[in-house]
Amino acid sequence: MPQSKVQTAKRKETTRRSSSERASERESNPSMRASINRPPTPNPEEEPQKELSLREIINVKLVESGEKEKLMELLRERLVECGWRDEMKALCRAYARNKGRNNVTVDDLIHVITPKGRASVPDSVKAELLQRIRSFLMSSSLR
Repeated sequence: MPQSKVQTAKRKETTRRSSSERASERESNPSMRASINRPPTPNPEEEPQKELSLREIINVKLVESGEKEKLMELLRERLVECGWRDEMKALCRAYARNKGRNNVTVDDLIHVITPKGRASVPDSVKAELLQRIRSFLMSSSLR
């Protein structure tokens, strides 16, 4: 049996809360959100600043000094010299040929080739880069 408009209006009135009632409830419960679409503003006193990891600190130093770009260029040169780049290119072509040229995305290639690529970087290249990073860190810590 359908409800009358009067009954519906009365039910709405009894379930409605005033904005002051909702505000006082939010104040008593700080984890309650003011909006569904927006998370609450973090309280700096409750959440201490996240400290940077050693890796993040080193990365910041490398970027700020411009050394990271130099290391990236060195890595590119060494990988071309040792034939790693050609090997990866051949793996990509073989994968595309097997799967069908129109059925391959860049994401597919990255997913399949990345583990092989990382594993096949020559140890001499890794050691050279690591030594360059160590010497950079030693020289920058003396400044």
